[in-house]
Amino acid sequence: MDDYPVHQIAEPIRHVATSDRNFYDRYYFNCHPRLATGGEPLMLIIGLGQYPNLGVTDAFAVLRRGDDHLVVRSSRALGADRSNTCVGPLRVEVIEGLKILRVVLEASPDNPALSFDLTFTAGVPATLETRHFMRDLERVTFNTQRFVQAGTWNGSITVDGERIEVTDRDWAGNRDRSWGVRPVGEAEPPGRRGDPEIVKEHCFFWIYAVMQFDEFVIVTIVQEDHDGTRVIEDATRVWRDPDRAPERLGRPEHDIVFHPGGREAAAAVLTFHAPKKGGGMEETLRVHCTPTLPNYIGVGTGYGLEEDWRHGMWQGHEVVQQQRQPVSEIEDWKKLFCPVDNLSRFEIHQDGRTLVGEGLFEFAVIGTYPRYGFHSIGDVAP
Repeated sequence: MDDYPVHQIAEPIRHVATSDRNFYDRYYFNCHPRLATGGEPLMLIIGLGQYPNLGVTDAFAVLRRGDDHLVVRSSRALGADRSNTCVGPLRVEVIEGLKILRVVLEASPDNPALSFDLTFTAGVPATLETRHFMRDLERVTFNTQRFVQAGTWNGSITVDGERIEVTDRDWAGNRDRSWGVRPVGEAEPPGRRGDPEIVKEHCFFWIYAVMQFDEFVIVTIVQEDHDGTRVIEDATRVWRDPDRAPERLGRPEHDIVFHPGGREAAAAVLTFHAPKKGGGMEETLRVHCTPTLPNYIGVGTGYGLEEDWRHGMWQGHEVVQQQRQPVSEIEDWKKLFCPVDNLSRFEIHQDGRTLVGEGLFEFAVIGTYPRYGFHSIGDVAP
């Protein structure tokens, strides 16, 4: 890559502009059969990240199918070649930038149950999201940029020797690329951040939705503190017609219905408000969200629940592991502290029409969030 005129700082490409240990650069993909096909619902999520200041690269694939939660994860030393996007049996290939990517997981003795060879084809242009920026006691803890893209998949997935054909007509999903600073790797000493008064008010309220409809894709982001203060928000409609520019939908608001005994979303309404010309706000769009299949992306994949495997954590020069358990046996505490990537159905009722879509509704409310009755970190919905 150093042979291309793409440098941003006076360093080789493999060196980033900050020495912050938490700098990362990641791929994310999800893949699922279209809900309209009426087939068995499943959701495959794939991630691959590089951590230049930790000298590590790692990857995972997590499949939710029925009661099966199947994870393959791999890690190795990063090395000097940032264009090497292979981590053990899992690799990402950029066939045509911002349009076509191939993701492969090869079967091996370390992961005998799951393999795939899948090609993603973009259905809309890549869309740059609002920058994610946070300070925590004056330290920058988040400073990331991301673009997102919805599309279709073709290829095959093999589970326990059963080959599942994947076609662009019947399979969809989205992918993103993100990079910058966010907490990764081993936990650091908390210092003042460990003060009970600070911990008591900590909250991570998060919605990230990528909704595919026939004519457009809606991308929504909401992160709030315990008192509802917005950390980041975004709401953009990306039209499939290449001659139509992306449309900002205004401020997104949420109304969540929870499953009893936990913090998982049973249903949600997202309402978008744009400024009126004469002042005030008006409702421009309302989307009803119905989660149909939750994928517990945080369990076994490195997002922080397990002490022995976190993104960017040094595992050895090359390590590959497979983990498998019934979803019904995942511990309640893990579900409580785990963002959930829900395969979901979306409906818009507008101008006498009902538009039906599908896609990702990623949701988490971790910590105290009084609006929905979570006054302590362990509270659950009645």
